[in-house]
Amino acid sequence: MQSGIRCMILRGGTSKGAYFLADDLPVEKTARDRILLAALGSPDPRQIDGIGGAHPLTSKVAIVSRSTAPGIDIDFLFAQVSVDRAKVDTTPNCGNILAGVGPFAIERGLVAATAPSTKVTVRTVNTGTVAELLIATPHGTVEYSGDARIDGVPGTAAPIPINFLDAAGSVCGSLLPTGNPVDVVQGVPMTLIDNGMPVVVIEASALGKTGYETPQELMADSAFRSRLEAIRLEVGPLMKLGDVTSQVVPKMVLVAPPKNGGHVSTRSFIPHECHAAIGVFAAVSVATACVLPGSPAQRCAVVPPGPVKTMSVEHPTGEFTVRLEVGDGTGPVVERAGLLRTARLLFDGRVFVPAVAAEGFAAGATMAAV
Repeated sequence: MQSGIRCMILRGGTSKGAYFLADDLPVEKTARDRILLAALGSPDPRQIDGIGGAHPLTSKVAIVSRSTAPGIDIDFLFAQVSVDRAKVDTTPNCGNILAGVGPFAIERGLVAATAPSTKVTVRTVNTGTVAELLIATPHGTVEYSGDARIDGVPGTAAPIPINFLDAAGSVCGSLLPTGNPVDVVQGVPMTLIDNGMPVVVIEASALGKTGYETPQELMADSAFRSRLEAIRLEVGPLMKLGDVTSQVVPKMVLVAPPKNGGHVSTRSFIPHECHAAIGVFAAVSVATACVLPGSPAQRCAVVPPGPVKTMSVEHPTGEFTVRLEVGDGTGPVVERAGLLRTARLLFDGRVFVPAVAAEGFAAGATMAAV
């Protein structure tokens, strides 16, 4: 016997994930995680017995429900499902999977579509971050085709503008958890920052790298990766994250001067594998670090003038554009961060899990606890 659970698979930005209504999953965390692991096929490096894609970028889950909070349409719980471990991590955000939440909410009838577009206000339950998504709905249904192109995704699709309303300190409690734009750990200057994602920003040259290496070249350097992980483990408590040995945050990002007409070049680790691109919130956090005086990122970056800055964050497969509105004060204050993503519905149906994984569960629960 198997249990079938309603599920959509969507590409959100440069990630892909399984999207569930909260009512279709258990509210109890252990039972919920057991189903998610079985659905995606973890732990197994190939995820051969599930719908996961055998990579962190394609082993993600969105759990969605109507929100009861004033001014919020949708609550979204993000889950990073480990590929080769029986672990479901709801600590971080994911801006790419977020891009698919608006279309999913409309498709499932949680939000009524309005022509020519529908604004969906989403609260990420993991961190409390609130974002506004604008979904193209010209005929009262989601339009997935369009002319928007994002690096890391073939072809074009309908644009999904996303504005983050309060991303600063979403996980660590403040934009700069230590209060410093520059900290020195193991002799290496770095910025510990959280503007939607806890990120450690290090100038590549400080670790003996150019910052232009391919992900494969960086992954092949075991001594470098060991040093990077040692730094990550040490900064975890400094960022108020505690022991991060088994966590997917903070992300580690190497920065270097731009090489392809952008404003800063990056190599991002998520956290143990070098990203072929860069995550949404990681890009926002790096762009924010670029406006901090004296930071490693600012030393590398070509920062455009004015209070509204369009920052092109280069990565191994292209670039990621972040729009920052920077206010005045005792130091730079990022008042608003925005970006452009796309999404596409790939599958709608039921995912089947062994009956033992869903034992004792009946549909009709509410939002699963983090």
